[in-house]
Amino acid sequence: MKYTVITGASSGIGFETALEFAARGKNLVIAARREEKLEELKTEIAKVNSELEVVVRVTDLSVSKNAYELYDSLKDLEIETWINNAGFGNFASVGDQDLNKIGDMLHLNIEALTILSSLFVRDYANTEGTQLINISSAGGYTIVGSAITYCATKFYVSAFTEGLAQELKANGAKMQAKVLAPAATETEFAQRSMDLDKFEYEGAVPEYHTAKQMAGFLLDLYDSSKVVGIVNGETYEFALKDPIYPYVSRTR
Repeated sequence: MKYTVITGASSGIGFETALEFAARGKNLVIAARREEKLEELKTEIAKVNSELEVVVRVTDLSVSKNAYELYDSLKDLEIETWINNAGFGNFASVGDQDLNKIGDMLHLNIEALTILSSLFVRDYANTEGTQLINISSAGGYTIVGSAITYCATKFYVSAFTEGLAQELKANGAKMQAKVLAPAATETEFAQRSMDLDKFEYEGAVPEYHTAKQMAGFLLDLYDSSKVVGIVNGETYEFALKDPIYPYVSRTR
């Protein structure tokens, strides 16, 4: 039995992506902080395909040791696809940002993603059919003035994943590494970024995709041979692309 691992699966893109992979008959490992939301997702997955194995892992990946513990807890499973979706944003000027929140964001968006990606590559780089998909942002290719630190974390995700994809290819590895870069998406992102109890996208955001639409784009990326799936922040069109960042192979 092979499994697809999705972090940040309790809501938004992660939640909808789990349902999309369930529709394809994929056994799942769903990980997030909120157990009740994961159990809700497990119930929804059973409606899609009751024969699937669904493994629930409750974890806070903003604590680095939890990333190691999550990976170690899955050592007896054969993993086919790993999707690092867990992450959050922050809207504030650099001088006014809450550094405790920023610390958690750096740990989650960068550190946990790097740990989990590295461990998966270590063990599965030469396994046929494996994919690593990291969720970045259109803000991982364009700096948004009100979210500079958040965008910087996503620049890291984009550069790290594109570079990894190039490295895997150069080494003749069988694994593919890919990066998804959404623009505004109707999830809990804005609510958490602005520390609000509730946020309605309708009427407040001129254009956005639903989480289900983004999960569909992720599946398009999964099915393709391209490295980057990116939403244009002006037109909101989705495109599949080769690596965007310049890459220089080591010569010595």
